[in-house]
Amino acid sequence: MFHEKNHSAPVGNGSIKAIIVDDEPDCCESLATLLERFCPEVRITAICNSGQEALTAIQEIKPHLVFLDIEMPYMNGFELLEKLPVIDFELVFTTSYDQYAIKAFRFSALDYLLKPVDREELQKSVKKVGSWMQNPLPQQLEILLQKINHPNNSIHRIALPTMEGLQLVPISSIISCTSEGNYTIFFMKDKQKIVVSRPLKEAEEMLAEHSFLRVHNSHMVNMNEINKYMKGEGGYLVMSDGSIVDVSRGKKEILLKRLLPDRL
Repeated sequence: MFHEKNHSAPVGNGSIKAIIVDDEPDCCESLATLLERFCPEVRITAICNSGQEALTAIQEIKPHLVFLDIEMPYMNGFELLEKLPVIDFELVFTTSYDQYAIKAFRFSALDYLLKPVDREELQKSVKKVGSWMQNPLPQQLEILLQKINHPNNSIHRIALPTMEGLQLVPISSIISCTSEGNYTIFFMKDKQKIVVSRPLKEAEEMLAEHSFLRVHNSHMVNMNEINKYMKGEGGYLVMSDGSIVDVSRGKKEILLKRLLPDRL
């Protein structure tokens, strides 16, 4: 049976109903304490120590937000999600997973917190939920599960978090990416420009295995979309859409090795 949380004196306005799902009681208690102290907009309505308890709680309470542990015995977090007829709540995964799994979360644009949970990261996640209540798209979970369960298979789509919401695009439709501070502009084959709330470094980590190369501190390109390389101190690239992308002097050699592997 899941444990319902009753606050005799609610902390803050408690406008976001939340459920914590984790088989480790200490982790549940630690997360609940952080939420009560530092996230008054969250009201913890239940704590579940198994996937089965969580199934019942989610259907009865209908939360706005679920903090979901991935590794649980009998039914892990992913199996729990697959058993739900509809996911009409926000999801924040809590995980001790390695760097590869973190890349999977970034591909799907689903939120995650590394254990032990950091207070500032928790506050950022809750703020994001409060300002942008958008339930996970089925395609996001599909991308995540594919990346986790089949690590050797290439993912062909990526979820891009924008100011308006999420945009799922084929990776092959991206021509280049340009840094704008903590944001990245994705230039697409259909002439669309998508402003994504992620730094270029994160985009580089995700797309490097998909024929993308950082050619400048501010630019990354799809190698399959290069039409010409023009010589110079660093030189520049002419892309398939006619755009010009500068190449830094420090990136010139690695670019030429990728373009002309047999000659260098």
